[in-house]
Amino acid sequence: MSRFELLAPAGDLEKLKVAILYGADAVFIGGAKFSLRSRASNFTLEEIKEGCDFAHKHNAKIHVTCNIVMHNIDTSGLIEYLKELEACGVDCIIASSLYILQMVKKHTKMQAHVSTQDSTSNELACKFYEDLNMDRVVLARELSIDMIEKIKKSVKTDLEVFIHGGMCVSISGRCMLSNNMTNRDANRGGCAHSCRWCYDLIEDGKVLNPSGDYFAMSSKDLCAIRAMPRLMDLNINSFKIEGRMKSLHYIATVVNTYRKLIDEYETTSKIKDFKVYEDMILRAENRLTSTGFLLHEPTIDEQLYDLNLTVPTKEFVGIVKSYDEENKIAYIEQRNYFLPNSTLEVFTPKETFKLKIDDIYDLDGNILDAARHPKQMIKFKCDRKLNPYDLLRLN
Repeated sequence: MSRFELLAPAGDLEKLKVAILYGADAVFIGGAKFSLRSRASNFTLEEIKEGCDFAHKHNAKIHVTCNIVMHNIDTSGLIEYLKELEACGVDCIIASSLYILQMVKKHTKMQAHVSTQDSTSNELACKFYEDLNMDRVVLARELSIDMIEKIKKSVKTDLEVFIHGGMCVSISGRCMLSNNMTNRDANRGGCAHSCRWCYDLIEDGKVLNPSGDYFAMSSKDLCAIRAMPRLMDLNINSFKIEGRMKSLHYIATVVNTYRKLIDEYETTSKIKDFKVYEDMILRAENRLTSTGFLLHEPTIDEQLYDLNLTVPTKEFVGIVKSYDEENKIAYIEQRNYFLPNSTLEVFTPKETFKLKIDDIYDLDGNILDAARHPKQMIKFKCDRKLNPYDLLRLN
């Protein structure tokens, strides 16, 4: 097993299982209470229990976020909820509130991780949390590798670093745009992503941006592919991928990419070709990316001004639900449009290969001229065995 934890997001049970199968050592999820993603598919206790059982069967861990900025109305039932999470098998709690973190240490045996919402950006703050017996600090996303190195050399507590996903236009987690413009509080789970809206730039009543274009404040997503060797050389304990609201295909692709990169560097102490991994990411990434703060101070090149450059990929067309070995029939949950007599790419945790399909059918055996209804169950003949959670993509 790798000495580095690859930590992935999951918005539901299916994504949790896919993240683990495609290479995550741990998954972070939101529960029904005290979570910062109120619009994500937060987990019930029963789902958390099932997720923990699945994770532990595959030698993985489950982290639960309790990182809401608590108002008085949010405080009741905390200790009881923490004990319920522990009973489900949860390994770690991620929180920004020192009170929540102290209650984790006092009343449970789960680990307490200081959330990135605390914007921990220096070694003195990390030592403070270390003295409080916190098990891990999730560093702010606004740090360079040089800054991270200084912190790592000064503390013994585990450090977690973001390596992929959305970047806040403000100091992470402290933006008030959404709250001011929509009355949706980003720090209590309701961010409306106001920085990604379309705006006009106006001076003295005159619109300065050309017609049809827009001015925005959004940052490009973080992609740390080329920074990973340096971060691994620092012995960072955990590498975190952001995106509990992201698609199943996105999670599988991004997790599998970093899994293979980490494994290659651990095995050979070098990366033969970074572009291979960057091309893998492009199969699912629908926003432009940059290295954020890691390699240098962000410039205009790390900002996103044109949403026309963010095109959702349509190449993910289905997920394998089961395979009938006797009759050699694959049962697929369709996700995007594709045609019979196509050559598809099968993306699995271990390999990628091409698959030529002929006719496709619905579950009643009716032949289909196309798979055009998302979430429809379909089937087709397939001589090669497919496994549940294998993904189908356009070739």
